[in-house]
Amino acid sequence: MPEEPPFSPTVALLTLSRAWDVALTDALKPLGLTTRKYGLLGHIRGTPGISFSELARRSRITVQSAHTTVAAFAAAGFVEDATAQAGAASRLRVTEAGERLLADAAARVAELDARFAADHPVLTDTLRAEVQAMAGRAPFS
Repeated sequence: MPEEPPFSPTVALLTLSRAWDVALTDALKPLGLTTRKYGLLGHIRGTPGISFSELARRSRITVQSAHTTVAAFAAAGFVEDATAQAGAASRLRVTEAGERLLADAAARVAELDARFAADHPVLTDTLRAEVQAMAGRAPFS
């Protein structure tokens, strides 16, 4: 019988991440959101006046992709551009409808969090402690 490979925290985290990404994707789908769109809308809310360039940089997408997604958000009434002048830098912000959408999404995330915490209380506590510890140091230190 072949020897079992050594435990890999990297592969374990990626496996867990993928499984919960699927759960989050399924939870957000009825709202018309993907995890990427949810993140973009969250960045816009978290940084009112954010530019397309900064939004793309933070989301690790192209500026063109940011423009496309924001245009769809604007058409749906979730985002508006406070500048709206040709040639001027955009200043994006979330509308009241966008805030409601984010609140609905946050409620779904909270449901997933509660389920994860109930199923994996020790892992939840460990993750919380590690993330708090990592916040004060550089990644991979």
